[in-house]
Amino acid sequence: MKTYVIAGGTDGIGKAVAHGYLERGQEVVVVGRSAEKGEAWLAAARQRGADERAHFIPADLSLLSETRAVVDHIRSSFAKVDALVLCARHFRTTRLVTAEGFENTFAHFYLSRFALSHGLADLLESADAPVILNIAGPGTEGEIYWEDLQLAREYDGQRALMQGGRLNDLLGVAFLDTRPGTKVRYVLFNPGTVSTSFSGQYTPDVMAQVDIIRRSAQSVHEAIVPIVKVLDDPPAAPLSAFVRDVPLSPHGPGFTIEEARRLHLHTKRLLAD
Repeated sequence: MKTYVIAGGTDGIGKAVAHGYLERGQEVVVVGRSAEKGEAWLAAARQRGADERAHFIPADLSLLSETRAVVDHIRSSFAKVDALVLCARHFRTTRLVTAEGFENTFAHFYLSRFALSHGLADLLESADAPVILNIAGPGTEGEIYWEDLQLAREYDGQRALMQGGRLNDLLGVAFLDTRPGTKVRYVLFNPGTVSTSFSGQYTPDVMAQVDIIRRSAQSVHEAIVPIVKVLDDPPAAPLSAFVRDVPLSPHGPGFTIEEARRLHLHTKRLLAD
């Protein structure tokens, strides 16, 4: 039996992936903010007679302390993790600083994925064919604001998400750079536009734009087909990237080792502070 850990697994893509693997007889750990949605996930598992294989860990992943608690919980409960699926995201039109002093999107979309990737690395190494699937958006042209990564001066919700996608690309590069010889396969995945709940805080005009986008977006059912394919048969290369089912070279200008090392060092300093 394989163990799947899915951050953002109570909604959208993560929820669909979680239910799919539970139905296939695997052990599935879902991490999410909403206790109500978490209970719904567990209730659905009980109805299927799969409650012993379904787990829910409530956590606000914008808070590093709660993300670290998730890592500790998993490490104390499981001997291995076969797949770590990172798909939690939350849009904010207005800038918010968490109680820990980090800009919310930066903390939720990037820092949590850093902490989960590195914090569970040894459990992944204990699996036969481990994979980290980071659903963030490789192939985009977001700018990295190196002198203002948390966008204190010119915050914009879309800019924060676009930069977050670029940071996660570099996270994948740095993960492998800092773990030479690892058998973990790191996959960066852009699912395209998907009709999910679009979790977030929106102004009315931005919400109107989201409603238009949602009407033409692909369904969650369509979106998870190439995702499940990657999870079932991870690429042979240590690092790979996809835009839906189309491979993307992870060696272009958006994936430079110099920038990845710069970001990794900056992140380690932030977390140490």
